[in-house]
Amino acid sequence: MSQPFDRGCRVAKPGTLDKSLDQFWEDDPWQIMMSHNQSGFERNRAFLNVGGKTFVDMSYLTAADTDGDSRAVAAGDFNNDGRMDLIVRSVGGGPLQLFENNFPKKHYLKISLRGTKSNRLGVGTRLSVWTGEQKQVRELYPANSFSSQAPCVAHFGLGDAATLDRLVIEWPSGATQEFEDISTDRHITVREGDDKLLVVVPGQTISP
Repeated sequence: MSQPFDRGCRVAKPGTLDKSLDQFWEDDPWQIMMSHNQSGFERNRAFLNVGGKTFVDMSYLTAADTDGDSRAVAAGDFNNDGRMDLIVRSVGGGPLQLFENNFPKKHYLKISLRGTKSNRLGVGTRLSVWTGEQKQVRELYPANSFSSQAPCVAHFGLGDAATLDRLVIEWPSGATQEFEDISTDRHITVREGDDKLLVVVPGQTISP
């Protein structure tokens, strides 16, 4: 595709294209969807992170390797068991597909934010947690993939750690909060500037 993404842009082909590989050149990017199929109906893939060093293709074992033209996926703990599930939507409609996480249960902590000086949901906040010598970092940006959005919650998988040693929250406003010795296996809410942790109970309304 020629760049910049401009109707008036005309760029010569970069060389001889190999049509056996379905290569093509399009001057007008707005015409691509009208003249070429970009999906190919590739099968979905699911990969397992192995110790942060490599990934293993576990698509077949998860039943996630469907051949639907999937475009949008969002991750979230839909059944509140502390394990992240996936919800997938495909082009052309059809039912949403929910893939339940059935890995063995481990310890976890979910954190929602309520900004005061920062934005209401704390989007853009950096959260760092320590369990022993292990550090994890999440930056709260709920966007997931094409036309999808995840819950505005920071989820930390903590393995065998029953207590979180330290939590540092760096808000977009520049404010920093720090907490120590936090019990795990629950969902908490942190209000900017407030040292009190509010435990979230599924189904309970929090005002305002």
